[in-house]
Amino acid sequence: MQNPTVPFGAVVRLCAKKADTLGSVMAENRRITIALDAMGGDHGAKIVIPAAFNFLRTTDDVDLILVGREEVIDSLLQGRPANRRISVHNATQEIGMDELPSKALRGKKDSSMRVAIDLVKKGKADACVSAGNTGALMATARFVLRMLPNVDRPAIITAMPSIAGHTWVLDLGANVDCSAEHLFQFAVMGSELVASVDDVASPRIGLLNIGAEEIKGNEQVKVAHELLASSSLNYTGYVEGDDIYLGGVDVVVSDGFVGNVALKSSEGVAKMISHYLKQGFRLNPLTKLAGLLAMPVLKSFRRKIDPRRYNGASLLGLRGIVVKSHGGADSLAFENAIKIARKAVDAKVPQRIARGVEEQLEKRDSA
Repeated sequence: MQNPTVPFGAVVRLCAKKADTLGSVMAENRRITIALDAMGGDHGAKIVIPAAFNFLRTTDDVDLILVGREEVIDSLLQGRPANRRISVHNATQEIGMDELPSKALRGKKDSSMRVAIDLVKKGKADACVSAGNTGALMATARFVLRMLPNVDRPAIITAMPSIAGHTWVLDLGANVDCSAEHLFQFAVMGSELVASVDDVASPRIGLLNIGAEEIKGNEQVKVAHELLASSSLNYTGYVEGDDIYLGGVDVVVSDGFVGNVALKSSEGVAKMISHYLKQGFRLNPLTKLAGLLAMPVLKSFRRKIDPRRYNGASLLGLRGIVVKSHGGADSLAFENAIKIARKAVDAKVPQRIARGVEEQLEKRDSA
């Protein structure tokens, strides 16, 4: 612990000067380094910094790099105890939440988002977490890190609450239109992620459709169904929207349009349930008393379906680890996104996906 009389900004800048040697230090000490886009999202550094400190209280083998305007970050660090495991990397630009991805990619090479991803590319960070513009994050990550061999498009995946615990769903918005081959690749990537992160030997995979009958679905879904059925993946067949929450499968695959609608609909339903519960228990003294008696159950229920505890969507298919946090995330939600990144690093997700896709293609070609 540093002497509390020493300004935090001076301490973190001293740490940042050692960033060039961070790669070799990590290799020797097996430490993990995660770059945080401190300026991204609706709230920027005001939620990223508290999330960073809260996360570091839960682990002792991870270092964090706060990427963004140094003067803004330093001002928010004032009054906090110095921590050698947090450093600051200056970035002079920011990407707006409504900014065109093409404009951000061409004109903002020193944005906090771009610099954080560059740190992953250079090997100075093992992963990047950003709550910034989704389109810009996807475009920048794909341009800087490049795609894995045999993977055409990246996909966004996250866990959603279910009766069995949680169900992983992809794609959640990266690809509005998908071919059957893309859906097949998504299934392979999702299977490898769940196998490594959840330690499931053979994840059950379902293809999201408007019904479980063979005749239902559009052409690309039907062709993807055939590809998956003939693969060695643990493919269970078509699933419907309610199966996401019933826990019958571990991974649900869809195109980005359908997946994003399912995700946002779920968030809306959770908020509606919370609204009506609060409204009902506040009607009169008797309902308030009932609410007080039911408080332990309500708190447990809220924790299970709290979207903040599922925040953090991985961008799969890249030659590096990038995690997207919800733009309106609070510190608890952003902290969870950091945890997701750490799990992906531990599980070596990109390497597993590369091997998994290659193996599936070899099996399919030899069939």
